[in-house]
Amino acid sequence: MQLLTPPMGWNSWNTFGTNISDSLIRETAHIMKDKGYLDAGYNYIVIDDCWSLHDRDKDGRLVPDPEKFPKGMKDLSDELHALGFKFGMYSCAGVLTCGGYPASYDHEFLDAETFASWGVDYLKYDFCNFPSNANALNRYATMSMALKSTGRDILLAACNWGHFEPWKWMKSIGVHMYRSTGDIQDNFNSFTKIARAQLPNFCMSGPNCFNDIDMLTVGMYGKGNVALGQVCTDEEYQMQFALWCMLSAPLMLGADVRNMPAVTEKLVLHPELLRINQDAEGRVPQPVYAGRVLYTGPDVPLGWEEFPDTGLTLFKHMSDHEFAVGYFNFAPKPGELPFIFADAGLPDTSGFALHFTDAMTGEDLGTHRNYFNLLIPSHACRILTCRMEKA
Repeated sequence: MQLLTPPMGWNSWNTFGTNISDSLIRETAHIMKDKGYLDAGYNYIVIDDCWSLHDRDKDGRLVPDPEKFPKGMKDLSDELHALGFKFGMYSCAGVLTCGGYPASYDHEFLDAETFASWGVDYLKYDFCNFPSNANALNRYATMSMALKSTGRDILLAACNWGHFEPWKWMKSIGVHMYRSTGDIQDNFNSFTKIARAQLPNFCMSGPNCFNDIDMLTVGMYGKGNVALGQVCTDEEYQMQFALWCMLSAPLMLGADVRNMPAVTEKLVLHPELLRINQDAEGRVPQPVYAGRVLYTGPDVPLGWEEFPDTGLTLFKHMSDHEFAVGYFNFAPKPGELPFIFADAGLPDTSGFALHFTDAMTGEDLGTHRNYFNLLIPSHACRILTCRMEKA
């Protein structure tokens, strides 16, 4: 299968953990269709861990828990497909899943056949309880081949948490997206640490194999399975979503979309942010500034206060001669973030300037030459699009 833009969808784990059911998945799917999530591109609905019985059947096949999924997976899959969604499931490269259920080690081809018979379109493939003497590359390659042996197009979302530098080999074995970090938590420190840690590796992410920095926690507000630490503000959630969009990372929602606040729903359905994430060229951004944020104010005796390594400016090439620029302030106070055009390959001697538009508001910000620095509030961001013009 070809995967030219980052996958979009919803996964059950971040909010619901083990508390999943047939009715939850169906209700979520109907809400996502009715509220425009499907039309916006969120087309994968993925059931995470803890969906099966603790034992395989007499033929060695995985068995859905009849209390959680009384109609079985094929019936659920058929309804999701009828609504226009693609159906995602979970397994693990180890001998047991993270929740202690049977996993696919030494059962790859049988499990792939089972998933295909249920109409599965996406497999999240985790890394818990993996034998210490086994080879991770080989086992992910085995599941990749097993899925292809079914003749069905099934997206393989490898989740090995960044062990063994997966950005160097996942694409070569047919994986479509790969988890490059540990699990996300619903707090500011977690999502910023995860995104910033992968900046050096995103140059190896792109069409057909995307760097996955985990499911989004946007809209959870401290409720759910990964709600650990201080609750995020609306501005922090905006920063998280904008970071994932600028980085061309998969957008897998993890909040309860049935009860999504209006401000969050507007954010995750924002057409310009989604356009940046889903741009046809599938490029990742260049960090044109990663350094200190300077704060000036009346409470600073020397006139300024420095917060090292808390500012990030990203510059992204897009299709149709367009660009996106993201300014991210991780500091505890507001500060100015720079964008010097020469750092993006546009020196003063080029004779060109950049004309900016605020991606969030649509405001025309005019034409600027050489640089365009912005004052960004604490734990906030600005996302702009721009085009070159003769100076």
